[in-house]
Amino acid sequence: MESDASEPVRRRRRGKELESALLGAAWDELVEAGYARLTMESVAVRAATSEAVLYRRWANKDELVLAAIEHYRGVHPVEPTDTGSLRGDLLGYLAAVGEARAALFAIAAAASFAGLAVGEADLTPAQVRERVMGDQLLPHGRALYRRAHERGEIDLDRIPAAVLDLPFDLVRHDLLMDLEPPPPDRLRQIVDELFLPLVRAAALR
Repeated sequence: MESDASEPVRRRRRGKELESALLGAAWDELVEAGYARLTMESVAVRAATSEAVLYRRWANKDELVLAAIEHYRGVHPVEPTDTGSLRGDLLGYLAAVGEARAALFAIAAAASFAGLAVGEADLTPAQVRERVMGDQLLPHGRALYRRAHERGEIDLDRIPAAVLDLPFDLVRHDLLMDLEPPPPDRLRQIVDELFLPLVRAAALR
């Protein structure tokens, strides 16, 4: 007869490690089961814990789902590119964002259509959108601009913030509308036909 001593001892998870495991389980449940079928119980079972552990951290299903989406986005960052030119950096980074974020936006959009945050989380659609998308499109974008400024390609003091935000806002829009990465032709249109002409116009002011 096999003794209990032969069975592996499960190490107790605590703090950030536990929270990361819970959010990972919630994301996997969201992807596989969908928002409508996801429950606090199903996430607890997947995470091999109790519902009480979840409720101590998140008041309801919507808060858990939003936290899981934010966590997934945070642990899958999009690395900036450095091609030596502003145009190359933008095209490379926007393409990477599209590839990395299309699946996340599709999952989040499906959850929103299924009722995410309609009642439990007491958030407006705009607040849900901001929590899903976050500001991850912008920090590396600013690094791209700083490098271009240091190379002498642009003068950041002369370019309006709305112009600097434009490529990222358009890619976020396309991801939300199409739920798939913008094709290369679309990215070239954003950079070459919309963004760079505005940058050149700002330099002449």
